[in-house]
Amino acid sequence: MRYQWNPWHGCKKCSPGCLNCYVYYLDGLRGLDASQITKSKTNFTLPLKKRRSGEYKIPSGVTVATCFTSDFLIEEADEWRQEAWEIINKRKDVCFLIPTKRIERFERCLPKDWNEGYSNVIIAVTMENTEKLKERMPILLRIKAKRKVVFASPLLEEIDFSPFLDSKQIEAISVGGESYLNARVCDFSWVKQIKKTCDEKGVRFEFHQTGSHFVKDGKVYKINHHEEYSQAKKALNYLEREKK
Repeated sequence: MRYQWNPWHGCKKCSPGCLNCYVYYLDGLRGLDASQITKSKTNFTLPLKKRRSGEYKIPSGVTVATCFTSDFLIEEADEWRQEAWEIINKRKDVCFLIPTKRIERFERCLPKDWNEGYSNVIIAVTMENTEKLKERMPILLRIKAKRKVVFASPLLEEIDFSPFLDSKQIEAISVGGESYLNARVCDFSWVKQIKKTCDEKGVRFEFHQTGSHFVKDGKVYKINHHEEYSQAKKALNYLEREKK
């Protein structure tokens, strides 16, 4: 089971990867404005909620995808973030995966007891093209956090991560294509190059989804959103067989 916690919802586009944002797309289908940032009325304290038995609804030992319908560091959430940090700190038995495109705001958004970082927090920074790699990776390497990963998603072009991985600070790079109606293509050759770099540098590689328009050997495949994960897995299996 995948666990998610969205203490607030909505975002402001700030990057090339935001062009066809899935949150905007899905909110638009429901007649909602995704640019309006709102604090969750029912789920803000989700990690602390318990069942009648007294057990937490989110059990110990799991990873919680945190703020995937917004940005944890967005300015509009400044007044709510400290309370969110307190919840994260109380659930030391759970790992919170926090993605952001606003890593430049990180140091001004920390709790007072952050020090070298919370052991149960993974900071994931989106780097969808070379421009954002050069802009965001130096900041990610500079900040104090015990666990750091990269989201190359939506992957918009071939990216060379190799100059930045010798630091041994990045534990994983997770790659994904863009989803839904106006999705830009994700080329499997770009994915393979990142995997090759990760293998060489000893960094864990993940390919979490193909995107809706997936290019393989020059051919564009239209992938149903519900099959993007399984098709990404098949593509990686194909790559492993190719090696043999």
